[in-house]
Amino acid sequence: MKWRCTRCGKPHAANDPPCDECGHNAFEKAIVRADETDVESGGDSDGEPIPSGTVETGPEYIWACTNCGREHVRNTPPCSRCGNPDLEKVEQTYEGLESDLETPSWFEVAKPYLPIFAGIAVVIALFATGIVSLSVLPGLGPPEPPDAPGDGSEAAGIDLEATEGEIHDRLEAEREPSESRTYDDGLAAYAEYENRMRVAVEFGEREPDGADPDEFDHGCGDASVVGAPATLTDASIGEYANESALADAVVNKLDSLYGDEMRTGYDAEGVDVHVANGDVFVSYAAC
Repeated sequence: MKWRCTRCGKPHAANDPPCDECGHNAFEKAIVRADETDVESGGDSDGEPIPSGTVETGPEYIWACTNCGREHVRNTPPCSRCGNPDLEKVEQTYEGLESDLETPSWFEVAKPYLPIFAGIAVVIALFATGIVSLSVLPGLGPPEPPDAPGDGSEAAGIDLEATEGEIHDRLEAEREPSESRTYDDGLAAYAEYENRMRVAVEFGEREPDGADPDEFDHGCGDASVVGAPATLTDASIGEYANESALADAVVNKLDSLYGDEMRTGYDAEGVDVHVANGDVFVSYAAC
């Protein structure tokens, strides 16, 4: 009985891989004599049965460097890693292979990114609870008011933003408690946009695009937003002594133009005051 390598065909006296020629780890029977085979028993000369459809190749061997342990498929010294001329035949084992093939859990993969996920969750919570308005995000907030001549913050020593608050206080003082209106910053932002647009058109600067009230972060819900413009031209801004005097003049003007609409029928309001070329431009919004 002889054996031969299933890869290169080199004959061997015994079934003792690996092949001396190529290092392959599987042999096959090269010669089968009739007196060595019991056909009916299905066994070989050693009396061991050969399972139908299977081939028992036995243990696999490799050649390991005696110096650094580098494994080689063939007995082809020197070692490809350290150059050692001595290689020894050792049985191939697969210890540690299972752990090398284990797939890490989702938690292990995501663990380095947990601080980032936590930060995103905090930001989402701040927006969802209203602690931080979406208006702080570029492109998600209300439209920026258009450029217009004059000033919307201070003119002739008068604080125009403080004047806006006093206008609301004066109007509230004239209303019945059941008709009280809250001051809504979203409505004030819409009033500012409309006021600046009116000033820009008045002085021929340009005609900005109009804005939808729902683009502003007001608290009106589904209620309609109405606007009421006014312009004070009887006196120049320099003739008003202070914010209170200007607020009184604005309230009188609004009353003369819109009457009871300034006192009843709405729940919230906002106002903007802008001064250009000495004239006082007012925009009032309510819902």
